[in-house]
This record gives sequence, C-alpha cells and structure tokens, in this order.
Amino acid sequence: MIQKRIESGIISLTVVFLIMFSIIVLKYYQITAEQKDIPAAFHRSVVEINAGRSQGTIYDRNMQPLVNTKKCWYAAAVPSAVDKEQIMEYAADKKEFAEKFSAGDPFVFECTEGTPESEGITVFEVPERYNGNQLAQHTIGYISDGTGVSGLEYAYDRILRDDLAENKVTYYADGFGRVLIGDGKTVQRSSTYKSGIVTTLDSRIQKICEKYGASIEKGAIVCADAETGDILAMASFPGYSYDDLDEALSDERSPLINRVLYSYSVGSIFKLVTACEGISEGCGGYIYSCTGDTEIDGQHFNCHKHDGHGLQDMTQAMTESCNTYFISLSRSFDIVDFRSLASSLGFGKENFLCSGMVGSAGVLPTEDELAIPAELANFSFGQGRLTATPLQVTQLACAVANDGEMPVLRLIKGITVDGLTVENEKSCQLSRVLDEETAKELKLMMISAVINNESSNARTEKTTAGAKTSTAQTGRFDEDGNEYCHGWITGFFPAYKPRYVLTVLVEDGGYGNDAAAPVFRKIADEIAGSY
Repeated sequence: MIQKRIESGIISLTVVFLIMFSIIVLKYYQITAEQKDIPAAFHRSVVEINAGRSQGTIYDRNMQPLVNTKKCWYAAAVPSAVDKEQIMEYAADKKEFAEKFSAGDPFVFECTEGTPESEGITVFEVPERYNGNQLAQHTIGYISDGTGVSGLEYAYDRILRDDLAENKVTYYADGFGRVLIGDGKTVQRSSTYKSGIVTTLDSRIQKICEKYGASIEKGAIVCADAETGDILAMASFPGYSYDDLDEALSDERSPLINRVLYSYSVGSIFKLVTACEGISEGCGGYIYSCTGDTEIDGQHFNCHKHDGHGLQDMTQAMTESCNTYFISLSRSFDIVDFRSLASSLGFGKENFLCSGMVGSAGVLPTEDELAIPAELANFSFGQGRLTATPLQVTQLACAVANDGEMPVLRLIKGITVDGLTVENEKSCQLSRVLDEETAKELKLMMISAVINNESSNARTEKTTAGAKTSTAQTGRFDEDGNEYCHGWITGFFPAYKPRYVLTVLVEDGGYGNDAAAPVFRKIADEIAGSY
C-alpha cells in the first residue's frame, strides 16, 4: 500500500515537473519571438557615410593656392529622410541621383552650391585637385590612386594627404542597419585643404612664363629672385593632360619629364665663366684679332662669323659672342683654377629642390680631360663634354647679378597648417663665388651684349636687361644633315639694379637669339609692367 502511494507521488511530481518544464520552454520561445520586435535602440550600431577626402594645398609665395582652386559640393543623403523630388533639383547628375535613391541605402551625390541641409542631407565642400589650365604642372606633379607620383605631390605626399582628410557623417542605426532619424548625427568636416606646403613660386610670374613659353615645343624656363635665389617660376614644355597620361607616355616629345632638371649642352653662356677666369688671372685687358677660325692641335674651330670679328677686347668679344677670342684667352689658363671656378659656380653639382626633384649635376670635364688642348678649347666656349641644367645656368646669372654672391636656389618656403602663416621657413643661403669687382665687370658685359648689340632680340621696351645667349651644338643631325642646336638665353633685369634672373632654353630650337631671346624679352617686359 505504502509502495503504491510512493509510486503515485512520484508520478504526480513527474507530471508537475513536465508541465512546468513545458511552460518554461514555451515562455522562452515566446520571449525569443517577441525579442525581434523590441525597439532597435537596445541594439544600436552606427552608419558612416563618407563624402570624399580633402587634400592639403600647394601654395605660392603669396599664399595663393596652386591646386584646390576649384570648389565642388557633395551631399550625403539618407533616402528615408529626404524628399526625393525636392533634393533631386540640386543634383549635378539627376539620373544617377534617382538610381542611387531608389536603392534605398544612404549615398553620396555631387550637388550644387546652396543645397539645403536637413537631418537627412549633409553638404560638404570638397576642392577639386586640378583644373584644365593647371599652373606649374611639372613642379606640382600628379597623383594616382590617391598617392603622389611625381613632383611636389610625391615629395610631400604624407603632409598633403594625412589621416584626418575624410569628410563623413555618422548616424545611429537599428539592428537591421536602418538609419535612425531623430537620434542626431555627427559630422566631420575635414579642414586638411587649408594645410599644406608653401613654395617660392609667384603664380603671376608663373602665368607670364607659361604664356610666352607656350610657343616652345620642347624646353624650359626658370625665373628666380636675383638676390635670394627663390624660384619664382619654373616651367617645362610641352605640357600634358592629367586625364590622359597614356597619351603623354607615348608622346615622342616626352612631356612628362621636367626639363628644368635635365642637363644640356651649354654653349656660349659659359663664356661668362671663361671671362671671369681671364679677369682673375690678370687677362681682363686681353686683345685678340678674330679671323673666323683657329687651329688647336690640328683641329679647326670656327667662329659663328665666318669672316671674323677683327680686333676685339673682352667686352666686344662677349657682345659679339666670338668663339675664337675665348679659345685664345683660355690657352694660358691654369686648368685646375679654371675648372675649380666652374665648380664653385655650380657646374657639376646637383641642385636639390626637394625629395624626388633634384637638378642633374650635368657633366664638368675632369682636369685630365681639360689637359687636352682641343677639349680645353671646346670648354672655353661651353662645348665639348660640358652640360648643365637651366637651374645651374640660372644660378650662374644670379651670382653675376648679385655682385658675386651666389644664392642656393630654393623652391620650398615651408609648411602651413592654416593657409595663412608659414612655419619652418629657412633664410636664404648665399656664398661668395666671385669678387665684387669681377662680378660687376661681367654684369656690364651682359648689359653690353643686349644694349650695344643691334641684332639682339633680347632688347626690352619696359625695362633694361643684361643677358647672354647660346647656340649649343649637340652633335645630332636631321635627315638633311643640319645639326640640332639648343637655343639658350640667361639674363637679369632691371639692368643696373637686378631684381629678376630669367633663363630660357629651347631644346633643338636653333639659334639662341632667334628662339630664346624673343621669349626672354616678352617675359621681362610683362613682369616689369606688372610689378
């Protein structure tokens, strides 16, 4: 009897337990099912909408932007919180806007200035990097896939594209990722575009140089402050399109290279160095009768005036650019001193402007090479193995214009964080390479080469100038047997109180007086008339 009661109790307890367990299981599934409908605030996440990156700006010396000059506007939109028809009126591409809107997800579209903001619309101003008439193209360089590839874009990639460059708006979202309008939004507007680097370039002078350099098929122009060595303009020709780099790569004129940094045969401009050595060795009064040619160790050297210039002093020889005068003058030089002078004036040395932008050292013949009479003869009027860049030639002219003190050419002034002030700016560096009296004599020779030369195409109207042209032989010939020559000119203006030094190179352009001098004259006149 007792046994039956115990068994009955166990059964009852088991039944009760099973009923309670069933109730608990059912309640669990009920709670799980109802959990789907609990407000998403209990499971909030965030949704970020990125609206483009800002990039740091490259400024000229007057804090005028050389890039980021055009403004564009982009809007981050949440379709569920926007009146489609009303906002579509502000879209730059209405078809694209409609397609993105219909997808239902938050999106970004280009819009017009003045697009109204709301809880579901956030507008960002994003500067466009380049424009169709980009100034100082080769100096600035270009970017690819968001990274600087050449020029200043490459050299200062980290500064110009930092970690705080993103424009974005952040919303709260429910468990399904749906934006919760009404819970507020967080907006990050990048001010990276205000920061950047400050160059020594003057955008107004750069425009002038590019305007008159447009006629140059291949070549380069450099304009510098005569006293400080600050590069005010630096242009290479031809240019190229940022939108079609493949075409530029296949162009036989090699438009992507910066010819300012490349070395070329120099020609008669080097006669300034020869004259300087002659003065320093006490031969400033040297007189020579040019007959049109001369022979050195069995090798004939012609003057460009085949019937000769006749009796000449150094100033006349510089004005007439007489080759044989300077050949004869150099024959008595101390070769070690002559080469050392050329080296001190920057020949054979690189010009470092910034990382990845270094002017070639060119070729300065060795002492052993100059011990060969014919090589010394070539060297005396800038031919033979000697090559130099437009930067080196500009530096030489600066030394003459600046009474013997040669500045280190400078392209970068410093950095800026606000687009208003310059930080880390270094003062100009000067070194005396010529004594003052010698420099003044050379300066007068360059002035005479323009003012007292009736055939000079470098004569200006709105200012005065001193200059020296070159027609540099290359040893390359066209199919008709005519030799390709580089046309050069370097000089300064105003003549007696030089403020600017200007160098023009026309690669394979022929005579310097025909190809380069007219460009020099036009640039000098416009700069003089503008400042």
